[in-house]
Amino acid sequence: MSAKILESLGLSATESGTYLGRGEWSSTRDAGTIGPVNPATGETIATVHATSPADYETIVRRAQEAFAVWRTTPAPRRGEAVRLCGDALRKHKDALGSLVALEMGKIKPEGDGEVQEMIDIADFAVGQSRMLYGYTMHSERPGHRMYEQWHPVGLVGIVSAFNFPVAVWAWNAFLAAICGDICIWKPSPKTPLSAIATMKICNAALAEAGFPDLFFLFNDAGTELAQTFVDDKRIPLISFTGSTKVGRMVGERVAKRMGRSLLELGGNNAIVLDRTADMKLAIPAIVFGAVGTCGQRCTSTRRLLVHESIYDNVVDTLVKAYGQVEKKIGDPTQASTLMGPLNSPEAVQAFLTAIEKAKAAGGTVRTGGKALDDRKGNFVLPTIVTGLDNASDVVQTETFAPILYVMPFKTLDDAIDMQNAVPQGLSSSIFTQDLKAAEAYLSAAGSDCGIANVNIGTSGAEIGGAFGGEKETGGGRESGSDAWKVYMRRQTNTINYSDALPLAQGIKFEF
Repeated sequence: MSAKILESLGLSATESGTYLGRGEWSSTRDAGTIGPVNPATGETIATVHATSPADYETIVRRAQEAFAVWRTTPAPRRGEAVRLCGDALRKHKDALGSLVALEMGKIKPEGDGEVQEMIDIADFAVGQSRMLYGYTMHSERPGHRMYEQWHPVGLVGIVSAFNFPVAVWAWNAFLAAICGDICIWKPSPKTPLSAIATMKICNAALAEAGFPDLFFLFNDAGTELAQTFVDDKRIPLISFTGSTKVGRMVGERVAKRMGRSLLELGGNNAIVLDRTADMKLAIPAIVFGAVGTCGQRCTSTRRLLVHESIYDNVVDTLVKAYGQVEKKIGDPTQASTLMGPLNSPEAVQAFLTAIEKAKAAGGTVRTGGKALDDRKGNFVLPTIVTGLDNASDVVQTETFAPILYVMPFKTLDDAIDMQNAVPQGLSSSIFTQDLKAAEAYLSAAGSDCGIANVNIGTSGAEIGGAFGGEKETGGGRESGSDAWKVYMRRQTNTINYSDALPLAQGIKFEF
């Protein structure tokens, strides 16, 4: 299966992890290797040769040269380049979706969905390339005109995480490209093959149409090059997706050199069920939110806050639903699978540790709570835990695994307070048929998250809206709305077309 998927994308059992530009993949063989593992079997899929310091310098130098050309290219022409990438991804959607499932561990429909996200953001970026608008302002001085315009920021560094090994890159890279920037990508060492395949697909489409290099790639066998990347003053913007712990360090290091950082970090997302919630909508949303991607989405549902009047019924219904999911745990590349493995043995151990902490704090495991040791791979049972307080340390901590903490509440104000009383602030949702409750939840006194939904779950965001969160989620925004502005620098312009030189604020300066 692995060999067939690789072959369908033009990959082999040994690959270079470094795209140097000009159609050249590095021949370096002494910078270490990366061995991405199939999390469903524990078997190594292929060998990826890592990037050397000399390779890295070549990448940055060539990226700077490419930027000097690309920044003067008309934005609609930049959009045409991204359109070609989107078309190429359409042709390879099935194969690339299968590779994402194989290497990351998410089920095949989710792998295909991730590639669709790339296609969608390409379409969005093409339209946006003709809408990089700035404001025109009225000057207080006669004979003067004021306006603002947006210029490319330069080189954009993208550090992506294993759980969305290709979509997060596209959210950043396609918007940055239409803004006139050049992107350098460092993917997760757990999913380098998905990145390599993506680069080959997109760069082939660009080269065939005569476009310059827009996207570069490097893979670090350790952490030294990644640190160099973050500290590199030649790269004005670093977009980092990952844990809050690492993201905090990235933000501090980039700020120290007066660069910009776009941080997409952890989430501890809650769904609120009030007494009027439509269970036909709520139960499927909860199960997918908590179990989808084996709980390894930053928007996964971690906490379920249920009105006390329906609490027991909801828990019983969810336990039965989880029983159905348990029957369909397995190979993520198979169509019948509903839940694949965790990505690594370390993730399994983190899952088991969290379960033990939950029990020690007084929690009750209503279903799941175990690793599946009777098979290869990193499989666990989706888990529901009751009996814990929202302030419990284990509830306050994001565990990247399919663990759902279910807690009752009395009033909507109580639920909102509970939801907001965590360090993270990414995604949130309420299920209600009460218009007043829905509006209160979306008000300034409601959810404090960057994403707040009514009658849909916490995960599965569309690309049309800006994606990101508050507090320890990092404050960054990617994808839709006006997120394109982060990849550009704003410039305010004043033109004096009069014969006088009046000063602002009526200041007189005569000599």
